[in-house]
Amino acid sequence: MTDDSSTNTPSNAPSRRNVLKAALAVGVGAAVLPHTGGTAYAATHPGLLHTQADFDRMKARVSAGTNPWKAGWDKLVANRHSASSWVANPQETIIRGGDGQNYGILYNDIHAAYQNALRWKISGDAAHGDAARNILNAWSGRLKTVTGNADRFLAAGIYGYQFANAAEIMRGYSGFDLNRFKTMMLNVFYPLNNDFLRNHNGACITNYWANWDLCTINSVLAIGVLCDDQAKIDQAVNYFKTGAGNGSIMKAIPFLHSGGLAQFQESGRDQGHTMMGIGLLGSFCEMAWNQGIDLYGYSNNRVLQAAEYVARYNLGNTVPFTTYRWGTGTNCAQREHTVISEAGRGDNRPIWALIRNHYVKRRGLAAPNTTAYMDRVYPEGGGGDYGPNSGGFDHLGFGTLTHVR
Repeated sequence: MTDDSSTNTPSNAPSRRNVLKAALAVGVGAAVLPHTGGTAYAATHPGLLHTQADFDRMKARVSAGTNPWKAGWDKLVANRHSASSWVANPQETIIRGGDGQNYGILYNDIHAAYQNALRWKISGDAAHGDAARNILNAWSGRLKTVTGNADRFLAAGIYGYQFANAAEIMRGYSGFDLNRFKTMMLNVFYPLNNDFLRNHNGACITNYWANWDLCTINSVLAIGVLCDDQAKIDQAVNYFKTGAGNGSIMKAIPFLHSGGLAQFQESGRDQGHTMMGIGLLGSFCEMAWNQGIDLYGYSNNRVLQAAEYVARYNLGNTVPFTTYRWGTGTNCAQREHTVISEAGRGDNRPIWALIRNHYVKRRGLAAPNTTAYMDRVYPEGGGGDYGPNSGGFDHLGFGTLTHVR
């Protein structure tokens, strides 16, 4: 399998980073200044899932009462996590997996912080800004450890990137202790992220599903941007391109099929985790894009091809399937999937608007299955709208409001 990455452009071709820099000179969009190496540089802020231009668009459309943004806003306002009366319940130790699990406390508070941050940024209502700030400050003042069985790595990945996104929105808000929050991310979340990417809990490198790596590199990238740490940004991007585990792009999407479709690594497992993986690919590519790095286009828009495959199957259509084999445990005992899984088929997750609007609106490409799934889920909600369990909080959501162009 060859890497026909669209990022392999001639040395004299303009990079996305330089194009954005030029755009800033004429007052268009957000830019990223070139850097010469090292671990510290000036990242674009806000520059994770949303830029200031995104917030300006949301605010204008919601103020005008224009759909679909107004419908997305109404979905946000109706979510109980977005209430300014939300009070944080910070813990010193968070456990995911094994005895004493309490991680639901964390993900509920993270989504409350994010949703209140959105409401403040779009409406200007300080009550929501204060609520988001207070949640973030409460946790950075208390959380010391994320632990549990192997699932602790999932917690560090999923909640690491989500927490960083909430904090990125609140950067500069009066009373928000950003430096203390950064310290928490660097001391509690990043060490688990880094350990997993390097050691994979002592298991065979193919043992863990793609979504484990994907949530982890989302966290590393988000922490890198939040902390202006180029080394961490590079670590995440390099893993996406060439990492050893199943979250690197050529392993997460191992097989190309005709018709612009590509098979996701977990397709033979179940569709809930498969869609989780597609959503994590979308969030990772969007955060990188907002830092001037085009991973959406990597390997001939491979992420789009996987999104089209997953959407097509989950909309009730047939897709081709290539037998997938992998090693498990510590001795790489071989297993295989010979057919695509019907488990969880047709599940709804708030992941499609982000991916569709990049490829269709920004790039002018066709994404008929992704578009159809976006329309099916419309308007996208967020944590709390898709059930009380952890799967309903895997994605920050609200793409109808935040990503439609």
